[in-house]
Formats: sequence, C-alpha cells, structure tokens
Amino acid sequence: MEKLTPAMLTDRGICPTCYDKENNNCVYGDNKDKILYEDEMIECFLVGNPRAQGHTIISSKKHYKDMMEIPDDLCSNVYVFAKKVMKVLKEVYEAESVYLCTMCDGPMNHFHIQLIPRYSFEKRGSKNFVKERKEYIEDKEKIDQIRKLLKYNN
Repeated sequence: MEKLTPAMLTDRGICPTCYDKENNNCVYGDNKDKILYEDEMIECFLVGNPRAQGHTIISSKKHYKDMMEIPDDLCSNVYVFAKKVMKVLKEVYEAESVYLCTMCDGPMNHFHIQLIPRYSFEKRGSKNFVKERKEYIEDKEKIDQIRKLLKYNN
C-alpha cells in the first residue's frame, strides 16, 4: 500500500493533521520526542524537516482551518504563547530573530503557526519562510532547556 502524503489527503478533502492524529501518526510520524509544550488546547513542537535549527510549530489540537475560525480566547492564548516561545527560541538557539508565519491552504488546512529562527549569518527577509528544509538533528540539551523555560514536564 502506498504511503499517504499530506497532499494526497488534502486532495481527498481530509485534514492531514487530524488524519495523522486519528491514525497513529501514520503521516508525519511520532513526534513525542519533539514536543516542547502541550495543554488541552494547543501543542508546540520542533519541526521534523526544519527550515532552520529550532523551527517550531504551535498548533491547535481541535481542527480549525485558519485564524478566522478559531475562538478569540484561543487566538489570544496562541499568540501570547507564541511570543513567549519566540523569546525562548531566540535565547536557546542564539538566533538574531524569530519569524512568525501562518498559512491557509483551504478547508483542509489545520490552524498552526510556524516560528522560524533567523541567524546572524542569514539574510533578512521573506525568503526565510521558504528556505530549503533540512534534516532534523535532535539536541536533547536544547529540548530540555526549552521545556524548562516553557515549564513543560512530559
């Protein structure tokens, strides 16, 4: 059987994120080792194919296609939390800045924001949002440091 990709699921009208959660992480794989924080509403984790070291996603647990759909209280919580995560990522990874972006590819998108560190040796600007993806390299020390600063115990 061929492996389902996010694009294939989206083309079938299925949210890949929800499908992945409901089917034992069969699309994106198990990311428990990359979880930095979670509560009943959101999860925050390092990206498995990052555009930069420290590339992080904050995602709603419940399906909302974009920011316009999420309840105001969740929207506020996500963005206040994102600000905190950005400060932590900047400190832990010694980044010059951390970019925040969100996208909506239609109803099968699952609301999330991406935090992409930019380093002093990189050019500024929007090209950082589409940098080539890299291989994920686990750094347990940095993960533990981020979790501690975000006060998350797994």
